[in-house]
Amino acid sequence: MTAPAALKTPSAPPAPAERHSGSLPTRAAKTRYVIILTALLMGAAFFTFMVLSYRNPMPPGSQGFWIIAKMRGTNLVVMAVVAICQACATVAFQTVTANRIITPSIMGFEALYVAIQTTLVFIFGIAGVTWATPTTRFFLQAAIMVAFASLLYGWLLSGRFGNMHIMLLVGVVIGGGLGALSTFMQRLLAPSEFDVLAAKLFGSVANADGENLPYVIPIVLIVAGILFFHARRLNVLALGADLANNLGLDHRRETMKVLFLVSVLMAMTTSLVGPMTFLGFLVATLAYQAADTYDHRLIFPLAVLIGYNILAGAYTIMRHVFYAYGVVTVIIEMIGGLTFLIVIMKKGRL
Repeated sequence: MTAPAALKTPSAPPAPAERHSGSLPTRAAKTRYVIILTALLMGAAFFTFMVLSYRNPMPPGSQGFWIIAKMRGTNLVVMAVVAICQACATVAFQTVTANRIITPSIMGFEALYVAIQTTLVFIFGIAGVTWATPTTRFFLQAAIMVAFASLLYGWLLSGRFGNMHIMLLVGVVIGGGLGALSTFMQRLLAPSEFDVLAAKLFGSVANADGENLPYVIPIVLIVAGILFFHARRLNVLALGADLANNLGLDHRRETMKVLFLVSVLMAMTTSLVGPMTFLGFLVATLAYQAADTYDHRLIFPLAVLIGYNILAGAYTIMRHVFYAYGVVTVIIEMIGGLTFLIVIMKKGRL
């Protein structure tokens, strides 16, 4: 005879998952992060191998094979530099602006790049593209971008302004004005001059000059390293101005420092390969989704690896499968723009 239901001994509740304080509070979260990080590292190694060796016409191990692999390796180095710049700059910029759907491009970096290139061709003709050595041109336009950003930050984040939203709006307006000026000058160019200019205005790994890499790589590594080693401060900045100041961190000063470092990274990548508007947004969005944490020490590595995998994977597929290497950035920008629209529709607000 079975005992009444009321007299049955209740079963013990399931033991709660072990939790502790930290960026990844549970064992499942740590395991998930390690699996994703390992998969990205394996993907990066696979795409690197594919770029270097796939359809290399020379026999493996021969001198000709390594010559071709070295030429392709330059493109891989450029992709790595772009991935570091876009990932670190976008994640840090979104943190200090407290907005996860914008990128540093909103401050007019790419519009300024287009305006500089267009002005040179407008004034000097086709010779404006080669008016100086590649290194001189690169650092001159990078210096102009950093100076422009620094003046904008210093003006709009100090004194009686001191408002991040005003800074963003002014950046959008200036970018729109520079874009309109560039379009006006482009309409006055001869067809041959416009053809030469159009190749410079299209974001592409092929635009990078290998002579600049020995100078660019140390700058990028130093700036990205500073952002990574200040990841804890970025975590505090993400809490907002009031909480950051109460915790002993000068929010305005730290914000100015981060924005300056962001401007250096964006100047490097834009001067190196040209405009890539949505790559940073795509990388940062995927990194936050994959990491499932707000700790920048964990987000930065994922963002960089995701950016490299996207660039190297698109390069491999489009060049060796569809024989359309020139549209790699077009595909990336299209996917990034589509992701941006999806995020906007999901959030329902800017």
